[in-house]
Amino acid sequence: MEICIGLGSNLGKSEVEIEKALEWLSRISLSQVTRSSLYSSAPLDCPEDSPPFINAVALIEYSDGVRYLLTQIKAYEEKRGRDLHGIRNAPRPIDLDILAAGPLEVNLPDLIIPHPRIGERLFVLEPLAELVPDLMVPGYDEKVSLLLEQARKQYPDQICSKIKLP
Repeated sequence: MEICIGLGSNLGKSEVEIEKALEWLSRISLSQVTRSSLYSSAPLDCPEDSPPFINAVALIEYSDGVRYLLTQIKAYEEKRGRDLHGIRNAPRPIDLDILAAGPLEVNLPDLIIPHPRIGERLFVLEPLAELVPDLMVPGYDEKVSLLLEQARKQYPDQICSKIKLP
């Protein structure tokens, strides 16, 4: 099953953390990982004085089930220094989120797919639309490209921009 993974970092060397996470995803993916460009975004719903984020989206092929994937993701995040039991949305070296998983819809206390705020987050929609603009996210009646257009209008204060690499 193709799974969309959101990646974010705002602590330490964020670009390096994103690259390391992409390498890790390539080891658990059944096929080559497709990845977006890097984006810079202002912190959203984070503690005051949180630094900006570096974000990306990756597409992986995975067959062991989303519950097991979540377990693997949490173990990876903790290994990379994320405090999984600290302040909600505190700065973190890496944050991986399962955004969508094919046609799957999951609503459990610790796992909701598609991600419950996927249609409200430019730092998710910008890189996701770069990769799969025609993706229909379960629970939404619009393609990702249209969700992005709508979010840009609805949330004009969100700051998200593609990083120009040399």
